[in-house]
Amino acid sequence: MATARPLIAIVGRPNVGKSRLFNRLTRSRDAIVEDTPGVTRDRHYGDSDWDGRAFSVVDTGGFEPDSDDVLLRQMREQAQLAIEEAEIIFFMMDGRAGLTSVDEEIARQLRMSSKLLFTIVNKIDGPKHDVLVSEFYALGFERLFPISAEHGYQIEELMEEVLTFLPTLDEVGSSQEDGEEGPLHLAVIGKPNAGKSTLINRILGTERLLTSDIPGTTRDSIDNLVVREGREYVFIDTAGVRRRKSIALLIEKFAVVKAFKSIDRAEVVLFMIDAKEGLTDQDKRLLGMVRDKGRPFMLLVNKWDAVEKDSTTSGTWVKELEREMPDMAFAPVVFISALTGQRVHRIFELAHEVHGQWSRRISTADLNKWFEALTHKHSPPVHKGRRVKLFYSSQVAIRPPTFMVSTNHPEAVATDYKRFILNRMREDFGFVGTPLKLFFRKRGE
Repeated sequence: MATARPLIAIVGRPNVGKSRLFNRLTRSRDAIVEDTPGVTRDRHYGDSDWDGRAFSVVDTGGFEPDSDDVLLRQMREQAQLAIEEAEIIFFMMDGRAGLTSVDEEIARQLRMSSKLLFTIVNKIDGPKHDVLVSEFYALGFERLFPISAEHGYQIEELMEEVLTFLPTLDEVGSSQEDGEEGPLHLAVIGKPNAGKSTLINRILGTERLLTSDIPGTTRDSIDNLVVREGREYVFIDTAGVRRRKSIALLIEKFAVVKAFKSIDRAEVVLFMIDAKEGLTDQDKRLLGMVRDKGRPFMLLVNKWDAVEKDSTTSGTWVKELEREMPDMAFAPVVFISALTGQRVHRIFELAHEVHGQWSRRISTADLNKWFEALTHKHSPPVHKGRRVKLFYSSQVAIRPPTFMVSTNHPEAVATDYKRFILNRMREDFGFVGTPLKLFFRKRGE
């Protein structure tokens, strides 16, 4: 398997700038940023890279060690759970506010952790503010990192120290590309109570995993080795992922992070949908995340035995899925009953098929011949009076298959035309069950 992305947890008391640092590290505006303490009430996480090194980062709620306030206590517990899961901890303090008793208590607790720790003093906007850092040496840490998460001051210096502990993008990317055989890792993902543990119990032939009708029974990611017809499979049973506002138990909130990390470990994702509930908005969001992470997947419509149906029901289901998620119509759909074992055997053969498509490579000669024929018949549209020309194409990566096209105006290639190319590529080459990536580069770059 590929190397897992190390997780960096950003912890500290409320309003020290954790969300701003998260946004800068992930190059996003995903975390809510306000000047009101306690705005970040849940962990927010994302994958990122820096100078060719890969990592995940989690933004935690403010850490108030001795607070009796229910919300702050929950935020503290979430931060503690993130610390347990993370490989690297960024302990963040506010240089403008100065050292506080809460900072001292957090530092005391972090010293008891064996995790790699970087102590950060934020809101230092330049050398003129470096004097604000001196009082924080009273905590006894050998090195402090003064930064400005808002303006980017000395972020590069901080990350240069972190990079030596991070794997390269290649190490977390394609696994077993050199032909090495190993177990096929399959992550079972879906909302709570979709039947994930029941499915794995059916495959294992034993009640090895706890199952229940109570949503959220599985609160960790569990690996299960299965040998079938001489092939090894590792089924990763994950906690059900709920919408954030529906998460009531703290431990379930933490299970979401584990589920997301399980997707990173997977070579095929088995996405379970409850046939009795149908496709939900939460399913769509989770599927979008699987696609964005570039993992191949299939859709398992579970509890099919409990649905009233006729000879057209499954076809209607597939058409509805394609209508609801046109960008994911490439995924195979299997109607199963984890409880009775109906069509469960199909999972194995399809898993190998989509994994093979995920690892598939098209020769440059065949790809360019195909592009030449395509553009001859369907020329790129003129954009703002500019004629877009596609000169050359190549597949630059697998897992997922990634394609680069050389053009004179990459910024002028419309989204609709990109979608057209990808759809035609699937029609002519297949790529069942796997996301594709396509990008355009100016000739000569």
